[in-house]
Amino acid sequence: MTEATETVTDNAAWANAAPRLSVLTPFLRDDPTALIRALDRQTLSRPGAVELVVLDDGSDDDQLARATSLTVAQATLPARFIRSQVNIGRARGRNRLASAARGRWLLFLDSDMLPDGDAFLDTYLRLIEAEAPAVVFGGFSLKQTPARPEHALHKRMALATDCANVEQRRAAPEKHVFTSNLLVRRDVFESEAFDEGFTGWGWEDVEWAMRVSRRYPITHIANTATHLGLDPAPMMARKYEQSAANFGRVARYHRKIVERYPSYKVARMLKRLPLRGAWRPLLKRLALTEAVPLSARALAMRLYRAALYAEVV
Repeated sequence: MTEATETVTDNAAWANAAPRLSVLTPFLRDDPTALIRALDRQTLSRPGAVELVVLDDGSDDDQLARATSLTVAQATLPARFIRSQVNIGRARGRNRLASAARGRWLLFLDSDMLPDGDAFLDTYLRLIEAEAPAVVFGGFSLKQTPARPEHALHKRMALATDCANVEQRRAAPEKHVFTSNLLVRRDVFESEAFDEGFTGWGWEDVEWAMRVSRRYPITHIANTATHLGLDPAPMMARKYEQSAANFGRVARYHRKIVERYPSYKVARMLKRLPLRGAWRPLLKRLALTEAVPLSARALAMRLYRAALYAEVV
């Protein structure tokens, strides 16, 4: 059902399609058209097997909406564009995308991602055909990310954590799950949707994986996509500030899992230190100072995040 605050536009291929795989892509002011075109090229050898649903989550940008609508209309794969007039958030937005999907498998793929190989979708389709997996995370890379000075801190931190290889991810399957490149079987998602109690940025995908891991296996494979949308350091700090309440929510619901994470252990250690309100801003200032060596800035940003989390654990 279409909500009153949104409009839905389908391309010519949508109406009669019966896809096996639904690619679900939300965006907020990021341009998804390069990803749409890349996915369209990959489906030419698999006509009808894949559909795409794109959600503009309240960007309030008519020019971007027109460009997205035109790209969807020109795509050969079945595609639907949902434009929300209001921002409904990361968890609710992905739940909305899932409600519009028709495939038995859902591939959550963020708009600032780009497949690293021409067989990206085919790899998932072949895995579906061979194993009918419950949950699969394909991996996260920076292989195609442009090198920009303002993104140096984010790149360094992402390479150290987010870009874990398959072996590292398999050691803690629920921890290394992001909605940037996540395949989910429909019945799994219908039993465990994203918790819409999460607001702002962060942790709703990891919390979802924690719940799912109690009932279903989480598979990790090497089928990466590049994250093109790295943030400058001030935006990273703002996102960490938004994520503190979400981290506290995860810690309350999944204490036994979270207490194994380094971020939780450091937050608990910092919680015991006095005068956090005095030294925490100094960590942020250090992390944002470009004249400081990058290794020191990365350490300061990690400690700043842990100091924020210390308030909620």
